[in-house]
Amino acid sequence: MRERQAPHGTHRDREFEAFVAGAAGRLLHTATLLTAEDPQHNPGACRLLTLALAETYAGWDRLRGDDPYDRTRQCLAGRFAREAWHRYGPLGRTRRRPPGVLAALAPHERLVLVLRLHEGVAEEQTAALLGLPAERVRVLCDRAVSRLTHPARRPAAAVGGSGAVAS
Repeated sequence: MRERQAPHGTHRDREFEAFVAGAAGRLLHTATLLTAEDPQHNPGACRLLTLALAETYAGWDRLRGDDPYDRTRQCLAGRFAREAWHRYGPLGRTRRRPPGVLAALAPHERLVLVLRLHEGVAEEQTAALLGLPAERVRVLCDRAVSRLTHPARRPAAAVGGSGAVAS
């Protein structure tokens, strides 16, 4: 009897599974930072990562030596940017913000901050990925860092209605 040959897709599937096993943790962390969700409860990040991995898998044969991590990160960033635009509008305003530390940032600030500081993507590469001028990426990153390191202070509460301000 003649032996069966493994289908072409089996090797591809094993390569992709090995990639996911090695990169999924970091990619999920990146997606969680983008969505500003609690790492213990991050359904939006899980959904975002699943869709990005599906897109990467669909184009796996076309990678031809390109880094699948970079490709998946591009998919994450692009999908997050599109969803944020549709959900929050161009200025990132919404009535209900996610509860994470980065929730104080508008989605586009969060995206630039995560790509630049967490993922270590160069300013020019981030600009190209997002279709923005490098100067705009620099401003968004600086603004995000400033908002996180110097949060807006609330006005001091009045004491006893006497007009004195608590210090």
